[in-house]
Amino acid sequence: MAFVLSLFAGRLILLQGVDPDSYALAATKENTKPFVLHASRGAILDRNGVPLSVSEDAVAITADPTQTTAAAPQLASLLAGKIAGTSYPKLLADLTRKGRYVLLAHQVSPQTWNQIEAELKARNVKINEANQGLPKEQKAPLLAGLYTESDPIRSHPNGTIAANVVGIVGAEGKGLAGLEYGLNDKLSGQDGKAMYEVDAKGNKIPNADHTVEEPKPGVTAQLTLDADLQWFAEKRIEQAVKQYKAASGTVVTMDVKSGEVLAMANYPTYDPNKPVKAGALKNPALEQVYEPGSVQKVVTMAALADAGKISLDTKLKVPGSISVQRRTIRDHFDHGTLNLTIAGVIAKSSNVGTIIASQQMRIPEFVHYLKDFGFGEPTGLNFPGESRGLMPPGDEWTELTRSNVAFGQGLSANAVQMTAAVNAVANGGVYMPPKLVKNYVDGNGTTIPNPAAPPRRVVSDSAAKQVSMMMEAVTAKGGTATKAAIDGYRVAGKTGTAQEVDSACGCYRKWATSFAGFAPADNPRFVTYVVLQNPTNGRSGGGQGGPVFRDVMSYALQKYVVPPTGAKQPVVPLTW
Repeated sequence: MAFVLSLFAGRLILLQGVDPDSYALAATKENTKPFVLHASRGAILDRNGVPLSVSEDAVAITADPTQTTAAAPQLASLLAGKIAGTSYPKLLADLTRKGRYVLLAHQVSPQTWNQIEAELKARNVKINEANQGLPKEQKAPLLAGLYTESDPIRSHPNGTIAANVVGIVGAEGKGLAGLEYGLNDKLSGQDGKAMYEVDAKGNKIPNADHTVEEPKPGVTAQLTLDADLQWFAEKRIEQAVKQYKAASGTVVTMDVKSGEVLAMANYPTYDPNKPVKAGALKNPALEQVYEPGSVQKVVTMAALADAGKISLDTKLKVPGSISVQRRTIRDHFDHGTLNLTIAGVIAKSSNVGTIIASQQMRIPEFVHYLKDFGFGEPTGLNFPGESRGLMPPGDEWTELTRSNVAFGQGLSANAVQMTAAVNAVANGGVYMPPKLVKNYVDGNGTTIPNPAAPPRRVVSDSAAKQVSMMMEAVTAKGGTATKAAIDGYRVAGKTGTAQEVDSACGCYRKWATSFAGFAPADNPRFVTYVVLQNPTNGRSGGGQGGPVFRDVMSYALQKYVVPPTGAKQPVVPLTW
C-alpha cells in the first residue's frame, strides 16, 4: 500500500508542481473545438459603383448525427419539404451516419432557415406536451442536432451584363471563370477561426472561454466598365449576330486617353444566376483570336507614315491583282488599273494598293512596328484564358508573309488587341495599355488605385493624324462604310473582312467581318471595335459592323455628353 500510495503522490507532484501548464493545455485541447469564420467575398462593381457580382447572406445546414439519429425520420421529412434539391432518403442517411458532423445543404437563404427553425420549435412544443406524464422510455425524442454555418450566395443583380467578363463562383466559394477566377485571391479574403470550449457532446459551452482570429474580408474590385454602355453594346451585338446569322459577335469600347475599357460585350452570353455549361464561360473578346483582315491596314499605314514612306500626297497605280512569290493576290472587287491616292487605298480597302505601299519598308522594321502596336503580346489585363494571338516568328519573313500581314491575313489577334492598336492612332500615336480594373477597395473602405502599364509612343503625332484623315474617307461618300457615319460628328473608321480557318478541314472557308473607328475624329474620345464571327447572311465589314459601331458610339457620345467639334470633314482626294 505504501508503494502504491507513493506512486500516486509522485504523479500528483508531477501534475501540480513540475509541469502543470502542459497538462492543463492538453486538457483544454480535449475540450475545445475549432470553428471556421468565413471571410466575406469582395464585390465586383462597374465604374459607377453598380454591382455586377456581390455576396448575399446564406447558411449551410449541418448536423451532429449523435443528436439527430433518434428523430432522423422527422428531421429528414421537414428538411426535404423546405430545401430544394434535397431528398428524404439522402437526408435520412446523413442524419443517421457515424460521426459528429455532416453537411446537409449548401447556401440556404436566411428566410428558409428561419422557417425551418420556427417549425422545429413548434413541433418540439407539441412533443413536450405529448411527453408529459409518460415514462422516460416512452417519451418521443425532441428534434435537435441541426446547426448552421455562414455560406454566402454569389449573386449577379444585373443578370447577363458583363457575365463573360465577371465570371462565376462555384459552390465552394471559389471563382471558376472570368475575373472571379483571375482575382480570386484578392476577392476571397482570408478565413478566420474560433476555438470554443465544448461539453462532452461537442456543444459550445455558453460564457466559456474562447479565442477568435477574425477573418479578413476580401477586397472589392471596381472595373472600368460602364454598366449602361455594356448593356446597350450587348443588346446591339446580339441583334447583329441574329440578323446576320453569325456564330458570335463582340464589341469593345475604350476611352482614348486613358485606355480604360468601357464595354466588352459578347454574344452568345449567359445568365450567371442560373446553371451554366462550362463551354459558355469563355470571354471571346480576349480568348478568341482570328485574322483581323483589313482593319490591320490602319496599323500598316501608320507604320509607313511614321517611317516617311507614305503621306497624304502619295499616289499609286493599283492594278487589279499583284503576284507575290508566284501567288496572285486580288482586291475584294474586280477592277483594272486605278489611280489611287493613299487615302483612296484605305477608303476602297485595296489589298493590292496596301501591298505596293508596304513593299517600301524593310521586313524587320515592319515587324518592330507591329510589336509596338501590341501584336503577339499579352494585353496586360492578366485575364484568365487570354490568348496573345499569333504572329509569324522572327523578322526574316518572306515577301508573301509580309504582303499577307500588311492587309490583315497571316497573323491573328483578339478583339481587345485590335481595339488598343486602333486606339493608338486615335491617341496621336501613343499606345495606351488597356485597363479593366480601375480600383480596389479594402475592408476599411480605402480605395487602392490599380496601376496600368505606362503608355508608349509607337508612331508620331503627324503619322497618326494622316492615317486618321485617311480613315475619315472610309465613312464619307465613296468609302466602304457610309453606314458607320454619325450625324454631326466627324468619324474615322476602317472595315475588315478576313478569311478564317475552319478547324474541321484545316482550310479557309469561314469569315470574320469587322469595323473599327473613333469619334470625334478631330478630337477622339472613344474607340469602338465590332467583329462578327462567320456571318452567313451576307458578308460586309462596313454593312454589318458599321451600323453596330454607329449605334454603340452614338450611345457613348450622348451618355458622356461629348459635343461635335463643329469642324468640317476635310475633303481628301481618293484618286488622281
